[in-house]
Amino acid sequence: MSDRILEVSNIEVVYNHTVQVLRGLSLSVPRGEVVALLGSNGAGKSTTLKAIANILFLENGELSSGSIRFDGDAVGSRPPHRLVRDGLCHVMEGRRVFEDLTVEENLVAAGYASNGGSGRAGQDMVYEYFPQLYSRRRSLAGYLSGGEQQMLAIGRGLLGKPSMMLLDEPSLGLSPMLVEEIFGIIARINREQGVAMLLVEQNANVALALASYGYIMESGRVVIDGTPEKLMADDDVREFYLGSGEAEGESKSYREVKHYKRRKRWLS
Repeated sequence: MSDRILEVSNIEVVYNHTVQVLRGLSLSVPRGEVVALLGSNGAGKSTTLKAIANILFLENGELSSGSIRFDGDAVGSRPPHRLVRDGLCHVMEGRRVFEDLTVEENLVAAGYASNGGSGRAGQDMVYEYFPQLYSRRRSLAGYLSGGEQQMLAIGRGLLGKPSMMLLDEPSLGLSPMLVEEIFGIIARINREQGVAMLLVEQNANVALALASYGYIMESGRVVIDGTPEKLMADDDVREFYLGSGEAEGESKSYREVKHYKRRKRWLS
């Protein structure tokens, strides 16, 4: 058995037979580890997760070259529901909860696609990680706060007893306090359940604090990768993603950096 649960090798993804989004992207995730995938809007992070989960066809996309292997076998030969039962969980951006169902009904519905996690024991595990969901279990999911919906989305994924989770922007739209709480729970899940994670984030600081390795994407391909220590010491990463300028005490947001400057350093 390989020590890497996910291996993405030189993939290219095209939408509508014309728009190329990923260009020779490669990455891997070791078993039981958290790997961060960082990048600006439009870099191709969410598309990477959709390719791994084999759901590109839902948006008229296709894997035009390269290969993706999850737990030793090719992803392309398995439909999405089979991948879920094989242990791959995809928590999509925007939470995607069933708003007209209660919290408990969301968990019951998710349990039907799980590996035996649909019973009370599976729900109790979710409530243990997310006590707020237990107190709101009779509430419609559409009336939950953004943070509670994110908890529910992750909890639904846990019911499948996954060996790997794809997490797409779990901090999106949440307050710093909620981000800290949810990422603390994500770290617990990784530590206690041994679940490998590929974490897509724009909040580089919180992602690198959790991950053992990181990749940074620009324009559909990886431009730099390494340990969190290596990435946080890189001047470009500090300037573009961590909010630190080259001068001591200088603060600079990513949006303030000219596009041609990024391309000159990384893509030339």
